[in-house]
Order: sequence, then structure tokens, then C-alpha cells
Amino acid sequence: MNNKLKILVIGAVLATIPFFVDEAFAHGLGGDTAPPISFGGMEVTVFTQLDPSDITVGEIDSANISIRFYDMLTDTNLDQVTYRVEVWRGGDLLARNLFYDNDGELNVEIRPQLDCFEPQPWRCTQYFGEVDGISGGLFARGDSRPVVDGPIFDKGGLYNIKVDIEGATSPKVLVADPLNFDTFVSVAQEQDFWIQSAQAQEIPVTVKTYYDDVSNFEFNKSSNAITFDMPFDWAPDYVELVQVVHEEIRVPKSFSPYNPESSFKGYVDGVEVDQRVLLIDPYSSETENIIHFLVTGSELQRINQVLGTGHESSKNMNFKLVPEGDVKKNSFDVKFNNGYSAVISWDVQYGAGDDIPFEFTFFDADGNLARDMIYAFGLEDSNGNPFNIVTGDNPEEYIGVKATEGIDSNLIRINSAGMYKLDLVLTGQGFSNWDPFISSSQLFEVGRSGQQTSSSGVIPTPSDIVTIPSWIKNNAEWWSQGQIDDKTFAQGIEYMIKEGIIVVPTTSSGIAKDDVSIPDWVRNNAAWWAAGQIDDKAFANGLQFLIKEGIISV
Repeated sequence: MNNKLKILVIGAVLATIPFFVDEAFAHGLGGDTAPPISFGGMEVTVFTQLDPSDITVGEIDSANISIRFYDMLTDTNLDQVTYRVEVWRGGDLLARNLFYDNDGELNVEIRPQLDCFEPQPWRCTQYFGEVDGISGGLFARGDSRPVVDGPIFDKGGLYNIKVDIEGATSPKVLVADPLNFDTFVSVAQEQDFWIQSAQAQEIPVTVKTYYDDVSNFEFNKSSNAITFDMPFDWAPDYVELVQVVHEEIRVPKSFSPYNPESSFKGYVDGVEVDQRVLLIDPYSSETENIIHFLVTGSELQRINQVLGTGHESSKNMNFKLVPEGDVKKNSFDVKFNNGYSAVISWDVQYGAGDDIPFEFTFFDADGNLARDMIYAFGLEDSNGNPFNIVTGDNPEEYIGVKATEGIDSNLIRINSAGMYKLDLVLTGQGFSNWDPFISSSQLFEVGRSGQQTSSSGVIPTPSDIVTIPSWIKNNAEWWSQGQIDDKTFAQGIEYMIKEGIIVVPTTSSGIAKDDVSIPDWVRNNAAWWAAGQIDDKAFANGLQFLIKEGIISV
């Protein structure tokens, strides 16, 4: 990780930026890392990962649990490990057995069993595989894996994978006291409901829960609000362990209050949640708008604080989703050389002087949402000054911020209207970083509150053509260095646009000006373009500004 830190540069030298580590390790979705334990001069931990990472009950007949035992300081596995693994859901033990692996990474196949009626579910569970003659644990030979067949992943909810390390570095060596690790993974379950609109329409709604069964589903016709309950322990000691509570609501796009252009407010136990908690996904389904509640551990703690100590004894969580009407957005896109792309958007009600909730949406090379995308970014103002550099808060696991659903929101303070540069870095996907990282830059405009900026448009259309010969970079560089004055540079660009040597998107011309004074941000823009730090389209944004201001007449 440290080597990667040295090469991650986003507008500034990030190796100089301090990191703040989140100590809440537990309760992941498809994977989880337990808090580390000091052992033999190492900081050892267990990482548990599901494959597939997003399991929905009834959609699979087999899944893999990977359990890795390693030193966080060196990112290396311990070998010849004896594991005792237990699987729990709620207060029910589902499986318990001994396993052995030579390389410190255990893989176990899970086959869900749907017909267990035992009051003690573990009695239904069966184990298959070869037994190591020394440790007594099931182990993999060749392509075979140990198999656990039982009532596991047959219901949705939070599963506790307890891992005790009973031996390491040799099947004959037992640790004096077993090392105990708790990890948590979520399995989704879909529950179907119907609502009746004010026009007496029957509308299907699906709640996909990753935590526990939901109940008391209701729809308010006057506000179009959806509410439901879910079991949850608000005791502070438990809440401190929780990384995220994930609920997903699917509503037909044809139902107007829940159309893809709608904005929403979310509430948990009557407390309005942070904007980052609600993620709107209109991309994954042609017919449904998908609204995610991703309630982080820190947000749960805040809710407890707002409601006071009396709330800590509650065993229930109430969700409320309220549509707020259609919203207009400013947006721009960023493209990467691996075929991935990102759309950055924000509500037009926010502008200069505001803390703006910027939404980052990532797509893979096929145009699908890039789930579990890990990214970092930094911003520069028109004078080239870096600010708001974000690289994540958990570098022990990976560098960057994870967009679990391929969508994330970042609250960024923009002090003044003007052009800004975004340096966006894709650092990985899933549970690990890429080597090397993939980066791209884009200029964008932030105007006043309520203003639709020139950078608007989610995906550029084929008509948004930019053609700029590479040899013009010499002129741009000389001008940015003061070797060509503003007037000469403007006249040269004006001539080349009129002659078709430079092609930029159609732009309305402002009133021609005799006194040519080009803003500093345009000069910086030219310098970045000449140096290859931004693409032709970003440079063209500066030329379009000169046209609109009448500095260039076309």
C-alpha cells in the first residue's frame, strides 16, 4: 500500500496527506475485515469474502466463502493455518467445523438447504471433503473444496462468520490461546408489496433487504411516502460495530412520484438522514427506479445521539422515503482509457458559496454500473490551487472510497463561481486496489445557485464534436508562459475556428470586445492542455467561454 501511495497524485502530492482510519471493521456486505490482533510482532486479521458478493435468496444453489488469515503490516498470508469456523444468523448456530489450509486462504463451498425444520438448525448441516491427518480439519485437494450443506444463505439477513485460529505455521503447532475474529456478511432477500396511488392504481413495490425481514409496510397517498420497519438493536455497543445497514426499494419508473428525475428525502426513526445515505439508481433496470438506503455506522450513532439515551433500548428501525418532486441537475462526464466512465452531477439549487452534494456514478466498459468501484479524487480552482483531496479513510484495506452500488455522493464546498478541474482516479474494484491506478481529468463550471452551467449534459452527444490539431499545443504553451500576448492568442484562435482548423461545439457569441483580457483560469487551462493533463474537450470549454464573452468572434 505504501508504494501505491507514493504514486497516487491527484493535483498534489498525496503522500503528504494524513489518513484518518475508521476503526469500525464489522458488518460488511459481500466482504468484511475483522479488527486486527497483535500476534508474534504482527497485526493479524481475518478477511471474509463471498462469491458472488451480492447474494439474493433463491437465486443461487452454491456460493463460496473465502477466509484469509494475514498480517496487515506486510499484507502477507500466514501459512499452514487451522481454522475453526462457525456460521451464525441471529442467535442461531448454523454450522461449526474445523478446516485446514496450507496457504492461509481457505475456500469453502456453501450449498443452501431450504428444508430444515430442526429447532437447532446446525443439526441439519453436513460437511464433505478430505480430512487433514494432523490438524483434523477439512482441506482442499487440487480443484476440490470442502463443502458445507445446510440452512445457510437460505434466508436473507446478516450472517456472523466467527473464525478461531487454532494453529498457524504448521498443522502441529497450536496457538496458546485461539485467536478469535468476528466478520459479518449480508445476504439479500426480496419482499414484494403493493401500493395504491391516489388514482387507485395498483403499483408493485419490492424491498430488497440485506439485514433482516421488513414489516409494517405502508404507503401514504397524500405524501407518496413509503414506510416500513425492520428489527434492529440500537444498543451503543452493537451500533458501534455496524458498518452499514442496506435496504433497497424498487418502484416502477412509470409511477410519477418515483420517476428517475425525482429527488427524495430519507428518514430513520424520524430523523432525516444525510444526503449520502440515499443513492438513486435509474440505470440498472429499464422499468424500475431503485432507491438505496445505505445507513453507515457513523450515521446510526448520530441518530442515537439526536434521539437520546431512551432510544438506545429500541429493537426496531423505521425507514421512511419521501419523494420531493423532479430535480434539474448540472453534470459532466469523465472517461478513462480502460473504457470506464463516470458522470458527476449536482442539483441546480446548489451553487457557489454552498456545500454541494456532488454525485459520482461509475460505469464499466459495457455501460453498466460499476459496482464496488474504489476511487479517489482532488479538485483544483481556476488558479491551479488544489483542494478537497479525498483518498479514503481505510488504507489498511485499500486506498480510495468505495462506491458500493457504483454510485456515491460527496459534499464539497465551492466558494466562488468559475471553472474547476477534477482529477479522478480509479484505484480498484471489489476488495483490492489495481496496479496501476487509472486516472483522468475534466474541467467543469460551477455557477450561482439555480444556474444551469455550460458543463451540463450527462453524456455528450455525437454533435458535441471537438477537433483541435496537436501542433496548436505549442501556441497554447507559449501563451500560458507569457511569450504571446492575450490579443495575439485570441486572434489566432479566432482565425483557426473560422477556417475550420479548430472545431468546437456550437456556441452563441457574445458582444465583441476590443480590450482583450483573458481570465487566469483559461490560461491555466491552456497550460494543462499543452502538458497533456486535460483532454481536447476540456480545453475547448475555455475556448467556448472566450466565444460567449465576445473575446473571440466566430
